[in-house]
Amino acid sequence: MRGAGSSLRLYTDGVLHSQFSPRRVVTGSVWDLLWLGLYFDPRPEPSRVLLLGLGAGTVALQLQALFPSARFTAIEQDPIHIEVARTHFGVDETRTEIHCQDAVAFVARYRGPRFDLVIDDLFIGSAGIPRRAVPCDHQWLQQLKHCLDPNGILSINFADYAELRCSALVDCLKTPSGFKSGFGLRSPATENVIATLLPFEAQSADLRAHLAATPDLGSFLKSKRLRFQIRRIDHGS
Repeated sequence: MRGAGSSLRLYTDGVLHSQFSPRRVVTGSVWDLLWLGLYFDPRPEPSRVLLLGLGAGTVALQLQALFPSARFTAIEQDPIHIEVARTHFGVDETRTEIHCQDAVAFVARYRGPRFDLVIDDLFIGSAGIPRRAVPCDHQWLQQLKHCLDPNGILSINFADYAELRCSALVDCLKTPSGFKSGFGLRSPATENVIATLLPFEAQSADLRAHLAATPDLGSFLKSKRLRFQIRRIDHGS
């Protein structure tokens, strides 16, 4: 773990897994995009969130600040990450159940109440090069959907657009029982692409308009700290 000004950073095998500053919710990097899709709804109110890959808790801390009544379930197999999240990053465990276990096993066996937002941020890496820990194939997408409320949003982290295109995501978006809209969100600070899958029809302009109308996040947009590129990924585009 390292400090950078007011920010704390967690590195494992040369890969940056978490970064957070208590002075601001928005990081200006990939973590913002993992929950940004909630704002395709003008007034998001998630009550239950599943985080697959806690790291040291950046996304949990962001969502706890944005949605004070939400409850979280976090799956992380690295006990050191969990210890850092608890003792240094200060994840609120009164609202977050943290399970030290394999995410694939958890998802396969899960039979509890479904979630309004499921975030798949499962990455491993070495020598500073990250890659997905779980292939995003048809079986994995079906298992994730089983955890998701019918009106919920699915957010999946990919290393880049090439990795996304090699996944089963586009085929899933083409099926009648699939999601209604899909978008790729990318920060200028990273090659990662966050796929946001929605249960309703949406346009990219909806997201920017709703963010601009949200006081705290709108100020980050104006300051250019919350910067992102957006591209439709449904219908094979």
